[in-house]
This record gives sequence, C-alpha cells and structure tokens, in this order.
Amino acid sequence: MKEEMTMKNTILKKFTEVFGEKEGVKTYFAPGRVNLIGEHTDYNGGHVFPCALTIGTYGAARRRTDNKLRFYSMNFEKLGVISSSLEELEPSKEAGWTNYPKGVMWAFGEKGMQIPFGMDLMLYGNIPNGSGLSSSASVEVLTGYILRDFFGFQVSNQDLALIGQYAENNFNKVNCGIMDQFAIAMGKKEHAIFLDTADLSFEYAPIVLEGAKIVIASSNKKRGLGDSKYNERRSECETALAELQQEVQIGALGDLNEETFERYQSAIKDDVRRKRAKHAVYENQRTIRAVEALKANNVALFGQLMNDSHVSLRDDYEVTGIELDTLVEGAWKVDGVIGSRMTGAGFGGCTVSIVKDEAIDTFIEKVGSAYKEKIGYAADFYVVEVGDGPVTL
Repeated sequence: MKEEMTMKNTILKKFTEVFGEKEGVKTYFAPGRVNLIGEHTDYNGGHVFPCALTIGTYGAARRRTDNKLRFYSMNFEKLGVISSSLEELEPSKEAGWTNYPKGVMWAFGEKGMQIPFGMDLMLYGNIPNGSGLSSSASVEVLTGYILRDFFGFQVSNQDLALIGQYAENNFNKVNCGIMDQFAIAMGKKEHAIFLDTADLSFEYAPIVLEGAKIVIASSNKKRGLGDSKYNERRSECETALAELQQEVQIGALGDLNEETFERYQSAIKDDVRRKRAKHAVYENQRTIRAVEALKANNVALFGQLMNDSHVSLRDDYEVTGIELDTLVEGAWKVDGVIGSRMTGAGFGGCTVSIVKDEAIDTFIEKVGSAYKEKIGYAADFYVVEVGDGPVTL
C-alpha cells in the first residue's frame, strides 16, 4: 500500500507538470501477470494457470470536454505528449505505445459503447518493457477500467478482458489468446486463476508457497509478439487440429488427453506440426495435474511439472531460445529451486521460478553471473507477490 501511495503521488506530480493542474485527475492501477504453467495452450482450447502481480501499470487520467486525446508515458519520456482524437482511432506505427489505449477505445465503440469525450492519460509501468509479463494487456485492461469509470459503461471485469483481447486481435493485429487480459482483469491476491480457455470457466486456487517465493528473471532480450513466430505457431496448431479432425471428433487440441493424441497423431502429416500439437496436448494435461498438485500441497510435484513444461516448450514447441534456456538451465543447477520454466510467448522475455527463501540470493547471483557470461549482458530479477486485479487508487 505504501508503494502504491508513493507511485500515486509521483504520477500525479508528473501529470501536473505535463498537462497542467491536477483538478479532476483520478489515479488507477492494473497489474501485470505471470503464467505459472500452461503455455501456448490458451489459443488451443486448453487450461492456463496465471496470476496477477503487484507490479503493473499506473495511470492518471482526466476527462476532457472535447474529443481530443493526449497521451504521455513516463517510460518513454523522449516521445513527449502524443496527441490524437476520438476521430483518429486507427492503428499506425507512428502512434507507438498509444496503439494499445487507442485500440481499447476503438473496441468499446465497436461493441456499441461510443466514447463521448476525450481524455488526458499518463502512464507509468514498472513491468519491464518487452519482458513477457503482459505490459500491453495491462495497459489495455487499465484503459478499459478508466473508460468504465469515466463514462459508466455497464461492463464487468471479464468483459474488460474480452474487450482488451478484441482490441489486440483486431486493432493491433496480434493473434493473442484470452489469458493475459483475463488474468489481469480478474486477478485475486494470493490466488492464481485456473482458467479453461475453451469456455472461460475458471476457479481461484490459493498460491501457498510456504518458505518459498516466485522469482521472475527477465532475459532483457526484447521481442514483439507481432513480429515473433507466435502467429506461425498458432497457424501450425490450427492446421494440425484440422488434420486430427479428419479422424477424431474434437473442437480443439485441448480436448485431447495424451493417450488419445498418441492414438491419432499419425493423422498429422508433418513432423513439425505433430510436435507442436503434442506440446499443446501434453502441456494442457500438465497444467491440470499441476493445479491438483498445488491443491494437495505438493509443491515439489508442481515444480517438476514446471520443469517438464520448459523442456516441451524447448524441444516440441521451439519457442525458448538461448537466453531463456540459459536462465532455466542455470536455475535447475541451484539447490533450493523447486521449479523453473520460461513464461509468456517465448523468444525472449522472462522465466518464472519457485525458489526457497534461503536460496533466493544464491539463485540471483549464480543464475545472473552464468547468464551474463554466456549471453554478454545482464538479466534482471524480481521477487514478486501475487496481487489483485485493477483498482482505483
């Protein structure tokens, strides 16, 4: 709470400097997220197990009486104020990061909720940029939350997640699944969300890690979802699904268990597509087992399933790369590491590890030095807590 108040005061002070007086300004926060297990399953009709974090995006906003939009990011101060209007809600390279809030404003309009007035919006994120902790989805949910608060739109937090995903898919042309926005909009302190992406049914599962913490390691290799191989992997899975559907009645790869997949996998005509589909099926089953392990207080099994997830993402889905592999393989060598895996889309970004309290300093030192020696630049480490969804500060 103390950090939130400090951030609130910091962003209000900056808002006044950039946009003038702070009368009528409100402050907000939306978290980032980390997915503990269940990677690249969300667009394959499978399960995911993300949680909201206590790091995220802070926003200060003021409603205007005209249709102008003024954006400023404390993370990209060199860009200065970026001006637009409600008539100019079109994606463009020049718009940079403002494509995310503008996309959500556009999506509200597409859903029949016209925004009557513009706003001045200032953001500050303490999620590392391009890290894979969903800074873009955090901005999208935050924007939706502000629009609901300003204009009284009758939308639930789950609706905010769906609108954010719609904006990302159709405005920013990134073919993402629902997980990121859902985890951020629906976050609950000290709980992860066991979400079935096929029908959006979910349950909260307590994260009880007695004597251990979640540690995020950021590879600091920048990557953009849209220009990564994310869409290619998605397409490979869609083709594999279509081939399987010639032999077995399923709606998604997430409908299969390991045994059924093994029986019908020969229907997939290409070795690479077969590996991609295998990951989607096996990862979904791993996620189901991991949540059961956590409920049974078997953190060791949960950690082993995290490790298995990384191996599958490395060998079958091929989305890890040397940076993430170096971080994870370094983590596996440290005593007191219960489990470690890449998290997010891959090709850079972050790893997530569960580390015993007494091993955290050693973990950061050993993994950090091995990474710098091999990769040539430093990784950053964050000991994180599981937090709530979006709030007004």
